[in-house]
Amino acid sequence: MPVNLPAGSILVNIENARYYARMKKTADPEVRLLQALADPTRLAIVRELAGNAEVCACDFTTCCDVGQPTVSHHLKVLREAGVVVSERRGSWIFYRLAPNVAERLGGIARGLVPGGLIPVGELTRRRSGQTAKPASA
Repeated sequence: MPVNLPAGSILVNIENARYYARMKKTADPEVRLLQALADPTRLAIVRELAGNAEVCACDFTTCCDVGQPTVSHHLKVLREAGVVVSERRGSWIFYRLAPNVAERLGGIARGLVPGGLIPVGELTRRRSGQTAKPASA
């Protein structure tokens, strides 16, 4: 059924407007990292990269069930957040996880746990009653 709108009216997809309002650019790299990973398609891309040394941009459409333009948008968001790095080879672009992304996520996680996270080796030593080895200079 056609809708009669007053002259000069603009139709806006409220859901899109709400999405972009939440995704405003921020200078905080931790927020940008978490925002980038919060999307299901981007998380699927990261999981695909975690299982491979590198992936061609054209191959993400099979793991994500979205079209190439959508994949390109999500890869741009991940690249800007420092989650992935890319390398152009001729007309192909290959992506891999940024070398420090796991460390960045670990740092965020350690900041959320009171007293910080304890490395497995230290936890094992504590349980066995051993003291930590002093760092040698």
